[in-house]
Amino acid sequence: MMKNFNTELIIGLFMLGGFLAFSYLSLQMGEFSILSFEKNYSLEAEFESVSGLKVGAGIEIAGVNIGKVARVGLAEQGLAKITMLIKPDIKITTDAIASIRTQGFIGDKYIKIIQGADEEMLEEGDLIFDTESSIDFEELVSKYIFKSD
Repeated sequence: MMKNFNTELIIGLFMLGGFLAFSYLSLQMGEFSILSFEKNYSLEAEFESVSGLKVGAGIEIAGVNIGKVARVGLAEQGLAKITMLIKPDIKITTDAIASIRTQGFIGDKYIKIIQGADEEMLEEGDLIFDTESSIDFEELVSKYIFKSD
């Protein structure tokens, strides 16, 4: 009787440990991380089009990942508005440019930030004013194909 109880206890602890490890990995590798959420600060940007950009997309400066897209929605003026979570040790200048890029030819969309020369930095909740929307390849191809001579 005692041997069965010990075996069941060991198996139960092993299963619990496996479940906790799986949950931790799922949160860290997914689009949302509970453990690092409160450490980041948020910035916003408005684009004419964010076609293909998803929540969880990366944000890069010089090819280095500095954050993630937290929210994609509509602004009051009919523009697309995104909220970005930036690592706390990264400072973005007030004249920075945010552009939506594609990894490779048909890869995922991400936001590339090009720092400006201004010495003043953006604070929590500030808006990046200079933005460049993503290139819509379908629109470019249709303009080329249906171009009248």
